[in-house]
Amino acid sequence: MLIAMFPGQGSQSPGFLTPWLDLDGAADRLAAYSEWAGVDLVAAGTEWDADRIRDTAVAQPLIVAASLLSWNALPGRVDGVAGHSVGEFAAAAAAGVISEEDALRLVGLRGRAMADAAAASPTGMSAVLGGDTETILNRLDELGLTAANHNGGGQLVAAGPLPALEALGADPVRGTRVVTLQVAGAFHTDAMAPAVAELRVAAEAVETEDPRLRLWTNHDGSQVAEGRRYVDLLVTQVASPVRWDLCMASFADAGVTGLVELAPAGTLTGLAKRGLRGTPAVAVKTPGDLASAHDLLTTPTR
Repeated sequence: MLIAMFPGQGSQSPGFLTPWLDLDGAADRLAAYSEWAGVDLVAAGTEWDADRIRDTAVAQPLIVAASLLSWNALPGRVDGVAGHSVGEFAAAAAAGVISEEDALRLVGLRGRAMADAAAASPTGMSAVLGGDTETILNRLDELGLTAANHNGGGQLVAAGPLPALEALGADPVRGTRVVTLQVAGAFHTDAMAPAVAELRVAAEAVETEDPRLRLWTNHDGSQVAEGRRYVDLLVTQVASPVRWDLCMASFADAGVTGLVELAPAGTLTGLAKRGLRGTPAVAVKTPGDLASAHDLLTTPTR
């Protein structure tokens, strides 16, 4: 069971898209992605600085575009796909549930709607690494914060007002380390409700197909066999916690033998090292990593 993973927001970095432009057809594909998303993705991925690509309206289509660009260059086949947060849009296109055009149009709208929702109040997200989960959840509740991402591998992500996040960082739960994430709002919380309403209208007009590959949802880690249901979950997931821990548990139950994370890669393979110990994984950060992905995807399972 070989699974491709698509990363979420915060995985971008300045200039990360530059080496991908050397691939045949990449410039034309990115030009189309840019038109559909309403963002100059070439400039964003090669020239813009960290603050500019941190903007939710830029980061989300940029990450999905990079993931699909690397997916189309992937040598070898996988059995299933899953995305983390906004990466679910790339997974939907990879599985054939929606077209790449619809994925970029929807994610462009999602990014703008979530940016507008985030602008209503100063909020953010912080990763909480290590520690006892129950103790962490109790502390978040005391501070009025939400566990927005259950990432597994000893990582929770807290979301909410910036003063509360600062308090969490200043006095962390024993045995934990708190890392501020490069995102501009409390995603996957009730603060994103206005974005859900806006995205739902656009998503209802999109044509869907049932997935051609196994496809897992962040909602509860289950496999989804109906394309329309998956798109509906994409909408509600904007304001609901990401259960990547349950996705990894489902990968294990399915007998995963290898993982490939598409660009901008690194975060999900890092989680897999702790949550799926011993499972071979390749992070496709640049085209130079495609050879390693090929080796993993074409080596017979022992």
